[in-house]
Amino acid sequence: MSRTYDAIIIGGGACGLMCAAQAGLLGKKTLVLERNDKVGAKILISGGGRCNYTNIGTGPANFISENPDFLHSVFRQWTVEDTIVFFESYGIIGQEKTLGQLFPVTNKAKDIVAVFSKILYETDQDIALNTLVKSVEKNADGFVVTVENGAGESQYHSPKVIVASGGLPVQKLGASDFGLRLAKKFGLEVVGTAPALVPLTITGKDADWYSSLAGNSVFSKVCVAGMSFEENILFTHWGLSGPAILQISSYWRPGLEITIDLLPNFNLDNLIKQERQYGGKRLVSQLLNDYFSRKLVDALGKFLVLDTKIASLSKADAKLIVDTIHRFKVKPAGDKGYDKAEVMRGGVSTRELHPKTLMSKKVEGLYFGGEAVDITGWLGGYNFQWAWASGYAIAQDI
Repeated sequence: MSRTYDAIIIGGGACGLMCAAQAGLLGKKTLVLERNDKVGAKILISGGGRCNYTNIGTGPANFISENPDFLHSVFRQWTVEDTIVFFESYGIIGQEKTLGQLFPVTNKAKDIVAVFSKILYETDQDIALNTLVKSVEKNADGFVVTVENGAGESQYHSPKVIVASGGLPVQKLGASDFGLRLAKKFGLEVVGTAPALVPLTITGKDADWYSSLAGNSVFSKVCVAGMSFEENILFTHWGLSGPAILQISSYWRPGLEITIDLLPNFNLDNLIKQERQYGGKRLVSQLLNDYFSRKLVDALGKFLVLDTKIASLSKADAKLIVDTIHRFKVKPAGDKGYDKAEVMRGGVSTRELHPKTLMSKKVEGLYFGGEAVDITGWLGGYNFQWAWASGYAIAQDI
């Protein structure tokens, strides 16, 4: 079987769906190849099934890349406002949660996917589900894409191919390194990849201490390599998770030490001085119980003198308490890997792509968008904004 399209889009995730929808609205005919039994699999599980589909504060500073400035050209073409208006025109009204995160008021990720299903249907775009791309070959007329599904092997022809196959998280949703392998096959540079927005693990002598606190959440300021985030951290049976840890994980590298301020909105040194002004009759544990769960306070007894009256604290003990709470040191053993990561860090180098169209500079008609590119957003809707924007930019050039 041989069919020709204006463009073949590999991957029916956020970038691929937006690209097909925008191309369809421009009167183009595309084919979306998706290895799952439905499109938008990762959209459907995002935000606990609620889908944080953009962030009103999105800008290049919210992304990790060898060249974050690359984003300027794409984000000028498709802004956060464009995302909001686009989804509103299809009945999706956003509600802002913490830190600029925008969710549908329905809290249903499936409503986001339904928008694309509607557009693709109305503009007569084709979707091939349960379809695995075996190879992409370049010829004088464009590309030959060989696929495999329940009916056997098929070939499709197109002058343009868009690689929107995502990154390595999450394997059970069909994630693979296909896009990276394809880029390397055509001689494109790929920036080293690693899990990002991922929980961190603690092993060795401290493992049991963290495990004993599993389920405890603390609003904290987490710092590493000059970056910091203020959100909750979550103690787990295997280490640390929670929004602040996921954020900092994108900047953490093996061997680095993370510093956690467990009480960022208060100055514990001043609190101790105030207690002393009132006589200092309370115990250290009583002061800490004002701000932390009893379980965490008890666990901190491994490092601190809890049953001492504040008035009786030596300067050294007071300093140790302040340092422990405001500068708690953690040296993770590793991370939980791609199956627990929200996204992948690294990908096709931005140096290989035209900043306006995302077409390869080396291979005419070959485009890369979304997570396959070396553009990794923070937690909170940023990666979706990049996916929508990159899908839109590519569609304008089809």
